[in-house]
Amino acid sequence: MSTTLLQSIEAAEHTLTEAQVFFGHGTDNAWDEAVFLVLGACGLPLDANQEQLQTVLTSAQLATVSQWLLKRIDQRVPLPYLLGETWFAGIPFAVSEAVIIPRSPMAELIAEQFSPCLKKTPKKALDLCCGSGCIGIAMALHMDIPHVDMVDIAPAALALSQRNIEAHGLSQTVSVYDSNLFAGLKTTQYDLIVSNPPYVDAKDYHDMPAEFAHEPKLALVSGDDGLDLTALMLSQAADWLTDQGVIVIEVGNSEVALQAALPEVPFLWLELSQGGNGIFCLTAAQCRQYQGRFTTWQQSR
Repeated sequence: MSTTLLQSIEAAEHTLTEAQVFFGHGTDNAWDEAVFLVLGACGLPLDANQEQLQTVLTSAQLATVSQWLLKRIDQRVPLPYLLGETWFAGIPFAVSEAVIIPRSPMAELIAEQFSPCLKKTPKKALDLCCGSGCIGIAMALHMDIPHVDMVDIAPAALALSQRNIEAHGLSQTVSVYDSNLFAGLKTTQYDLIVSNPPYVDAKDYHDMPAEFAHEPKLALVSGDDGLDLTALMLSQAADWLTDQGVIVIEVGNSEVALQAALPEVPFLWLELSQGGNGIFCLTAAQCRQYQGRFTTWQQSR
């Protein structure tokens, strides 16, 4: 009996729903997940029309759909790792299990030019803990920033970032460096520093759905309270910002722990209309004002 593309998508939706897989790595419902999975497994574009939905799938295509569903359900592999690609800020990015899957609400802030933090387009920006390079590349494309540096310490992330830089024709604009935060950078200053660092605390990591176990733990967890890297960044940020520069860091649910640790610091918590939480902004002047406090806090950890 023949199976059409639409029938395969409908069957996949039912199977995914019954299996109660976790959605949150690019989709938030079973139908969208099924569409992406089946089209990807069949090697078809995502903009399939109504006529194509009646296409009868080959036995090889059906076999691949079945294999992908097994990996998605039995092994709880997130869909972007099966696809080898995901979208961030309206831009396609290559991904692999060596890096975290792009999904940060930073995408919304990039589209809004980091309003109200930024007053003008930065001449030079830095993306710390860049992973796949999605944030730095999206800033270069959407904000027309003439020079963007990105850093990471994972060799696989550095290689994937370079691949994504080249795929988007940004080799003259975006550079990626092997650096532990600022340590490996040349002495310079930035108008904008952005980071989506590891920020999951120990308890949250233990409670996460099985899908997250496929992502590198190094890219998710940062100490018991999720703030080890954030503390280090804040203790050094003042030295790397221009006078009118700003730093924007995502800490997610660790926002509560950060505010408890540094109640005197006037973090500007940014509103996110598309969901998400825990992204703050500080000016260069604020980073310099509180640098001593940041350093004390970081050293006491």
